[in-house]
Amino acid sequence: MRVSDNILVVLVNSSHPGNIGSAARAMKTMGLSQLCLVAPDQFPHEYATSRAAGADDLLDNARVVDTLDEAIADCALVVGTSARGRKIPWPLLNPRECAERVLPESRRHKVALVFGREERGLTNDELARCHYHVHIPSMPDYSSLNLGAAVQVLSYELRMAQLAAQDALSVPNEWDAEYATAAELEGYYGHLEEVLRQIGFIDPANPGQVMTRLRRLYSRQRLDKIEVNILRGVLSETQRSLRQPPTPPTEE
Repeated sequence: MRVSDNILVVLVNSSHPGNIGSAARAMKTMGLSQLCLVAPDQFPHEYATSRAAGADDLLDNARVVDTLDEAIADCALVVGTSARGRKIPWPLLNPRECAERVLPESRRHKVALVFGREERGLTNDELARCHYHVHIPSMPDYSSLNLGAAVQVLSYELRMAQLAAQDALSVPNEWDAEYATAAELEGYYGHLEEVLRQIGFIDPANPGQVMTRLRRLYSRQRLDKIEVNILRGVLSETQRSLRQPPTPPTEE
């Protein structure tokens, strides 16, 4: 299997089918082939085929899903495109740094590059599902970048990183367990929030940004499968203790 087969380009809620075709064309010119569409407004469509300009195979094999969670479930690294700063800052990469991080990891597991809606990008909740955000440093006074062009920029940087390494890509330091997938992390986050509500740490009526900040913390650390299992074990034991009646004091 080629390294590029582990790199998934995810387009979220694309509103114009022509942009899907342009993205497929951009991918194919740089050797990428795995395309996933999250709830596109119109697909398949003749405009997508026309703008793909020969990259019809990517459109034919594109996976169409209803949610971002479905798209990235088996990915161990998720990078989301962001055009603006966020209230809670997230680890941020430029396109070249993104390629340098994505390409070596794609030798070991699946990686997702997530692109948002043409008009408003990715939501804060969607960006919170990403380990890193990538920002294309366009001109401040005219930062409007077409979806297909954004896909082209990141695909190009991946291609250049691959050529520079001459297919002898450096592998990250060996670790004793595989990174947790997005689905495994979502299972942990749901379990964590449940326990935090049970112990009164999160007020259901006013949850604030506790979970968002915890997601950012764990994203920085890149939990592996064993660590997720340990943390979920701690949560399960906490719940078991909460269900046990208090031990009566002993008589002296």
